[in-house]
Amino acid sequence: MFGRKFELFSILGFRVSLDSSWFLLAILITWSLATGYFPSVIEGLSTQAAWVLGVAGALGLFLSIVVHEFSHAIIARQFNLPISGITLFIFGGVAEMEDMPPNARAEFFMAIAGPIASIILAGLFYGLSGLFPAASPDKPLAALFSYLALINTVLAVFNLIPAFPLDGGRVFRAAVWWWTGDVEKATNRAAFMGRLLGSLLVAIGVLSMITGNFISGLWQGLIGLFIIGAAESSQMQMALKTELAEIRVQRVMVSDLVTVPADTLLDDLVESYFHRHFHKAFPVVQNGTLLGCIRLEDIGGVKPVDRYNKTVGDIMASDSMTRVVRSDTPILDALKVMQKHHTSRLMVVDNGVLKGMLTMRDVMSFLAVRQKLGSAKV
Repeated sequence: MFGRKFELFSILGFRVSLDSSWFLLAILITWSLATGYFPSVIEGLSTQAAWVLGVAGALGLFLSIVVHEFSHAIIARQFNLPISGITLFIFGGVAEMEDMPPNARAEFFMAIAGPIASIILAGLFYGLSGLFPAASPDKPLAALFSYLALINTVLAVFNLIPAFPLDGGRVFRAAVWWWTGDVEKATNRAAFMGRLLGSLLVAIGVLSMITGNFISGLWQGLIGLFIIGAAESSQMQMALKTELAEIRVQRVMVSDLVTVPADTLLDDLVESYFHRHFHKAFPVVQNGTLLGCIRLEDIGGVKPVDRYNKTVGDIMASDSMTRVVRSDTPILDALKVMQKHHTSRLMVVDNGVLKGMLTMRDVMSFLAVRQKLGSAKV
């Protein structure tokens, strides 16, 4: 979901980060507030004051989303669910859970906490707006707090729509989960509602663009596509959990490996390995000892002229030996290791001996065959 992230600060043990895409949202929000919203609600507002209010409004929205996501994270902690951090991105924010809620009750309280926090913020800002004189060019705070009350109300209401991945979709999943006792069925139904909402938003966005409201239509369409993608991702994660629960790494890994000596020149590595075998990573050995792994992206940072005098050992990442699992590791645990290290492949090592390579592509291929033929046939 995320691109490059910038860590901002930590509160109560939760790391808060900004995805690079959020800067685009901040610019668009500031611009729309400064050129549209505040000049329309405060007659005679100067351009400079409008931009100051625009920045303040964007910062207020940022803090509101952080509080919304913090509410999820704090409730998750009460149910002993680890949260790796909170990240804000172009479509809002997300509390990064490392595992699924243990039951429908936990899912419900974690999900509903976000809208409740937004409603509380909306009431707080509405109350603050009433403490100041009516908005005017020299007294604009009432307009700023009124906007923050409005935007938090919109966040709460929109998030209560019963479609995954919105909070309302998680509440809906919790209800179906509690009623049926089947989390997979609950996830599929919530994901269906998400795809339905996303498709509706895409259709509305296209219609808006056709009728001349291009910017609004573009955003509606992009949000719709994001919701569709997140809904499908939730189904895929559930499929991984149910279909691969008892599967070990050794059943999916590739054991017929091509290894690279550590003293191989980079030019030879490119021509004799990457161009010949078309893999994205190779284990690196020296005198029969596994040293780590060399990846295609490691080569990308080396100038072509330097590839004739540098070896694999010179540029191999020092932490490559941390991206390993044992052959008896459950696949689901191996996927968590991939997520932790932001990689799609892991070396399989038992007692210091290289046994194979596990890749996300092989896991997904195994899952596809298993679903097609049935668990008992694979």
